Amino acid sequence: MSLLKPSVKTPFHIDFDWWKKNERDWHVFLRSLLCPEHQAVFADAEEGTMIDWVDLQTAEVKPVDGVQHALMSHCALLPDFSDAHTALVEAVFRIFLVNGNIPMSAEDLAKKLNRSADTILRTISGPRVYRGLRPYQ
Repeated sequence: MSLLKPSVKTPFHIDFDWWKKNERDWHVFLRSLLCPEHQAVFADAEEGTMIDWVDLQTAEVKPVDGVQHALMSHCALLPDFSDAHTALVEAVFRIFLVNGNIPMSAEDLAKKLNRSADTILRTISGPRVYRGLRPYQ
């Protein structure tokens, strides 16, 4: 982790390694975000089933969890996945799911959420880590 204080231009992302180390029920939480169709698909699937995913920005093939892939490629794109009443941390988390966890700054997030970049930055860069939202390195 960098000792520099993040700014509104600092890119953030969901650090799934943080999730795995700090949240025992991270997989249960991700499953709860699945649409009904994918909840049925993954009902009997083993936790941690990995699939290959292609990063559209870099063309790099990355192993991702099957549940993460379903969230990023389908469920997060549904119109009711997030709305104006979604709490800020939850909305930021869901934006990263929608965009395939491509790093974004507080300024980028502010444009998508119609919220203040400073408010977003204060929320996701404080000493407490919410939903694995951390600066990208």
